[in-house]
Amino acid sequence: MSPLAETAALFADRTRAAFCQALLDGRAWTAGELARHAGVSASTASEQLSRLVAGGLLAEERQGRHRYVRLAGPEAAALTEALAAYAPGTPRPGNLRASVRQDAEARARTCYDHLAGRLGVALADAMTARGLIDTDSGVAVTPAGRAWLTDALDYRQPPGTRRPLVRTCLDWTERRPHLAGALGAALCATALDRGWVRRVGSGRAVKVTARGSEAFGELLGVRV
Repeated sequence: MSPLAETAALFADRTRAAFCQALLDGRAWTAGELARHAGVSASTASEQLSRLVAGGLLAEERQGRHRYVRLAGPEAAALTEALAAYAPGTPRPGNLRASVRQDAEARARTCYDHLAGRLGVALADAMTARGLIDTDSGVAVTPAGRAWLTDALDYRQPPGTRRPLVRTCLDWTERRPHLAGALGAALCATALDRGWVRRVGSGRAVKVTARGSEAFGELLGVRV
């Protein structure tokens, strides 16, 4: 089996796919938490997690008796989000709680370590419109964008880093790109640290605060 087929096969299981999508919140989960999330037994969760770790999609760490897993890195997160975006459609929620969660994630959520949903796409559009991002040939941060990163977010790219400053990530609810890479991570981290957004419950959804609405309006002209 080719490496591409082997990687694709890792997603060809509902339980493994559910684990990868849950881990898009960027945090580490225990095997038990993921088992409850996917509605499977502990033994099934352990077996499927071992396959994902062996396949390089997840990274594992142990603390005492607990086994924690997280996505192996930004590339694994981007692959998971892209596959979700190419799925034929978003499944209809089975109950009111799931419907509320899905609506909240469609408005604003984290995608690994950057912002997604309608908020993430709106921020990407605003940065492009203001000349901070150039999309004429691929995607790149302009000189004005680098200055904005320093002035607005106090971010300076570390020397020698291998992570791209910016790349696009196809949003699975909006079917349009939001921004990832170091820029997307810096914007998300700043938004959380400064209280512009706050997490909703234990999932991926975030809510823009009054302070965040003001900040996004002043910095990028985005009205939330």
